[in-house]
Amino acid sequence: MNWRSEWLWIEPITGSRRTSNFCRACILFFGSLGFLLVGISSYLGRNLIPVLSSQQILFVPQGIVMCFYGIAGLFISSYLWCTILWNVGSGYDRFDKEEGIVCLFRWGFPGINRRTFLRFLIKDIQAIKLEVQEGLYPRRVLYMEIKGQRDIPLTRTVENFTLREIEQKAAELARFLCVSIEVK
Repeated sequence: MNWRSEWLWIEPITGSRRTSNFCRACILFFGSLGFLLVGISSYLGRNLIPVLSSQQILFVPQGIVMCFYGIAGLFISSYLWCTILWNVGSGYDRFDKEEGIVCLFRWGFPGINRRTFLRFLIKDIQAIKLEVQEGLYPRRVLYMEIKGQRDIPLTRTVENFTLREIEQKAAELARFLCVSIEVK
């Protein structure tokens, strides 16, 4: 869903609202809720969930451990649901050749620094860097090298771009900004 013209390039960034995150949060919630209910069932001595029998589970120590895992899972699940609700990590990259400015915007967790907004002059951009690590866990990340500052990542490490896609994206961006491409 990029928007490009001769002078302006706006690229939206997907945050936490992904199908995989919804699936993980749901599985974790229902799994931990099941653990908690089986632990409570072992304490009460009767089944709260008809499908899951807790007759052979003693409250000490198995029921206590299951309650602990259930509560811990519910906390982690609530964290995931909050990141999805707040859409942490979403934002946009805006490259404006007419004004000579690059703007990077991201949403974070609620608080004082919820919004991250970085502005750079296009003339300060030295290169577009491409980091490629192959192997069991391949890593393909695109960076923007800026004079006097550290490299700014433009793609997330969790995004699974193919080598061709990341090279094409780096080439198009470098051509648009009139800078070189470097490979780490």
